[in-house]
Amino acid sequence: MNDRSPEYIRPLLVRIDRLMAERERVLVAIDGGSASGKTTLGALLQSIYGCPVFHMDDFFLRPEQRTPERFSEPGGNVDRERFLSEVLLPLREGKTVDYRRFDCKTFTIASPRRIEPGRLNIIEGAYAMHPDLAPYYDLTVFLAVSAEKQRERILKRNAPAQAELFFDRWIPFEQRYFAALNVPERCDLTIFLDDQTSVP
Repeated sequence: MNDRSPEYIRPLLVRIDRLMAERERVLVAIDGGSASGKTTLGALLQSIYGCPVFHMDDFFLRPEQRTPERFSEPGGNVDRERFLSEVLLPLREGKTVDYRRFDCKTFTIASPRRIEPGRLNIIEGAYAMHPDLAPYYDLTVFLAVSAEKQRERILKRNAPAQAELFFDRWIPFEQRYFAALNVPERCDLTIFLDDQTSVP
């Protein structure tokens, strides 16, 4: 554990250290709503452990997947099939990941970038705890944020039109997924961004 790490993530670091002492390879998932701090926490863990971080945001739906039926599924707003086959299954087997991120500007999948698995591997992003993916993790974390703090952070880091997309579309998708699939309740640890506390 890093003695300079923020106090509120200490319970998470304790669990990670314990798992790494017991297992050859550890996969940690970080789920939560938009602007809840998932990417920031993933980067912090990477700075502490030197581990690779894999982002659910790199696996947006391909154009042909964007159907009304798919969007009607709780948690359907991510290419979980590709994430499972290209990231989680190789990681569980200790194999190199050919990481192909979805390019939101061209709506195409980029050329693969080879990433070697670490002893610790972090998966961060909304929909990481979809039931099709959750069985592959050793430790799961949910980041909770109040609606007020979430709105404040989204407005700060997005242009008005982009922020409205979050409020009108992406956040309702996330909330339906959290509620329908009991995502917070299924996670091993919850971290509250507003008051920077953790609870099992």
